[in-house]
Amino acid sequence: MNQVSLTTQNRLIISGLVLSTVLTVAIAVFAIFNIQKNLNEGYQNFGQIVSRALAIESAELQQSENYDTLKEHADTIVKSHNDITFIEFRNKDGKLIYKTDNSSGKNVSSITVNSPMVTQSGKNTGSVTVGLSGNIINRISSTTRASLLFVFTVAWIVFAFVILINTYLITRELRILHNGVKKISSGEFGFEIKDKEVSSEVKELFGSFNNMSNRLHLYEEQNIEQLTLERNKLEAVLMSIANGVVVCDNNDNVVLVNDHANKLLELEENQMLDMKIQQYTDTEGNFCFKDKIEEFKDTPLEVMENKPLEFNIQVDKKTIKSIISPMFTRNKDYVGYIIVLIDMTKEAEMDKMRSTFISNVSHELRTPVTVLRSYIDTLYNYGNDFDYDTQKEFIGTINQEIIRLNGMVNDILDFSRMEANAQMEKSLNSIYEVVDTCVSRVNALTKEHGLSISVNKEENIPEFLFNYDGIERALTNLLSNAIKYSPDNAEIKVELHKVNNDVEISVTDLGCGIAPEFHKKIFDRFYRVENNTHTVKGTGLGLHLVKQTIEKYHNGKVTVHSQVGKGSTFVISLPIVFIEDEVYTSKV
Repeated sequence: MNQVSLTTQNRLIISGLVLSTVLTVAIAVFAIFNIQKNLNEGYQNFGQIVSRALAIESAELQQSENYDTLKEHADTIVKSHNDITFIEFRNKDGKLIYKTDNSSGKNVSSITVNSPMVTQSGKNTGSVTVGLSGNIINRISSTTRASLLFVFTVAWIVFAFVILINTYLITRELRILHNGVKKISSGEFGFEIKDKEVSSEVKELFGSFNNMSNRLHLYEEQNIEQLTLERNKLEAVLMSIANGVVVCDNNDNVVLVNDHANKLLELEENQMLDMKIQQYTDTEGNFCFKDKIEEFKDTPLEVMENKPLEFNIQVDKKTIKSIISPMFTRNKDYVGYIIVLIDMTKEAEMDKMRSTFISNVSHELRTPVTVLRSYIDTLYNYGNDFDYDTQKEFIGTINQEIIRLNGMVNDILDFSRMEANAQMEKSLNSIYEVVDTCVSRVNALTKEHGLSISVNKEENIPEFLFNYDGIERALTNLLSNAIKYSPDNAEIKVELHKVNNDVEISVTDLGCGIAPEFHKKIFDRFYRVENNTHTVKGTGLGLHLVKQTIEKYHNGKVTVHSQVGKGSTFVISLPIVFIEDEVYTSKV
């Protein structure tokens, strides 16, 4: 039930009306009472005059006992005056001589006046009593009361009307001012109050209000322009951040999402705006933010401010790291929270590759170490029992395992140096010498599998700047891979050509080949194609080191052309650079 509260102004108005009503009624009652009293006294005097006149006229008739004339005179008087109800004559002994009566149900005597009958000689012959009905006085009193009540009622109504009109005019001005204040409070700066038909004092107040409103409007325009600029800067910064950003208010409504967040969460532009962040579902239909938002809200803000909530979500095979942090104003008022989304898919893949790399390296290292230990232990304990050829065979096997072990260690060391952005010095070298050295180094491996290497070298390629050891390791790595994946008794082709201002070295094998979807990935660190056609173990660093050496340190290019079941061709392209009598150093 609504309770109506009276303001001080309303209470004063009601009190004024009640007081004026009481005063008006009191004055009216007092006036009517005095008029009634004066009328009664006048009426009483009127009766007294009538009775005295009759007494004077009837005294001689009474003395002469002329009763007929007395009666006739009395009857005439009674009939001619409706207000006289009766006239009564008595002798000096009080005996009734004659009484004429004009009273009825509506004409009853209410006032009686008695006067003695005295002759001219001063003799008392009796008395006359006159009865008056009071009808005239009653009519006059009623008319007077009605007139007074009408006059005072009209006066009260006029007074009340004046008060109400004055109150309305005052409250109207206040309502206009109140409406203006509401407009200002709602942000409608520049609103002006019309000052027509108002008092001079209020007109001055309205003028001050309009002046204040205009000043606020000017300030608002300047402030909004500044706020808009700052907001646009903030949005531009958030939109350009490489990570995804989702901003929510303290009611969990999403108010800002940058493009990268839409891409990570696979949403269309503005699709998430004004929706609850808890309503977002991943590709499997799970509410991936709901539980974490509840956990965030259940944790004190001081804790979240110092240690934001971190968790991972999965969206279409992407691993996304989410960080929720509270947002505060400069006055430390909590206004919502921000969610930073970081694509950790590559990092997750790298972690998986790193684990695979460690497992492969452990396995690869264990194999040569085990072989070395077995062969060395056998030679140490039973070497004298073997003939020369057997000992030579054992030592040859040990040598091959040492070479293999050395290669793996070199790969790991090269990878560490490149990760640390180590320097790689370049000097004038012959590319022919590098090719011949690498082919000669892997000849022992080719003989084990009955393979052959054919070399086709274009003539007249000048010496140019490159790092000899780096290019040698890169080419040896490609040749070793070709030997690993080539079938027995196959041929490996090595070609050296000059194309424009570049030198191209290609290594072609007839191995199992590589599917097109793996062509780019095989150069990633720790990545290995493990399937039915690729069963040879390794560290997963070889091709990555080749790519880094050629492209990062020599500004060259490494490409692969391969089909499953038809072999592969790896091409190294090196730019020919000359700086006479100087050593060129490249630092990444």
